[in-house]
Amino acid sequence: MPTSNVPNDNVNHPAHYTQGGIECIDAIKASMGAEKFKGFLKGNAMKYLWRYEIKGGVEDLRKAQWYLDRLIKELEK
Repeated sequence: MPTSNVPNDNVNHPAHYTQGGIECIDAIKASMGAEKFKGFLKGNAMKYLWRYEIKGGVEDLRKAQWYLDRLIKELEK
């Protein structure tokens, strides 16, 4: 796997979710309609809120916030 001088951001741009210059979230969006993508974003926000106390703590809350922010952005389009 290529290395980079850019630090990994596990919340906004996790390196393990990018392959060939394409982020997984963009591929997911391209593979489904707008309503399904909004449901995906909502479900992921719920997942991270559900587990933050037993798994990821503050990082999971930041991930939930990222998905909520992305959902808001999609709704405002």
